[in-house]
Amino acid sequence: MNIYFSKVIKAGERQREFNFRQHTHTTTDSYAIDVPDDKGQRIAFRMDKDANGTWKTAEQELPTWIQGVETALNEAILEHLISLSPLKRK
Repeated sequence: MNIYFSKVIKAGERQREFNFRQHTHTTTDSYAIDVPDDKGQRIAFRMDKDANGTWKTAEQELPTWIQGVETALNEAILEHLISLSPLKRK
């Protein structure tokens, strides 16, 4: 089963649509994320959950506009996970 969602986040000087995909059959807590750059080329990267439960970018060489929204990306994942909660569905 794949979990997929998108979220528009202001990154740099633009609103950008970030696409999140979690493969639930893996043993690690990670999301594959992609977003178009200014030229329309997709930038793909991964976010992993650290020991404190915070989602962090795994790659070191990302554009500064992605690095600058790491907290917003973490919040987007957490909001989505809360929306999937069985208590929220009732």
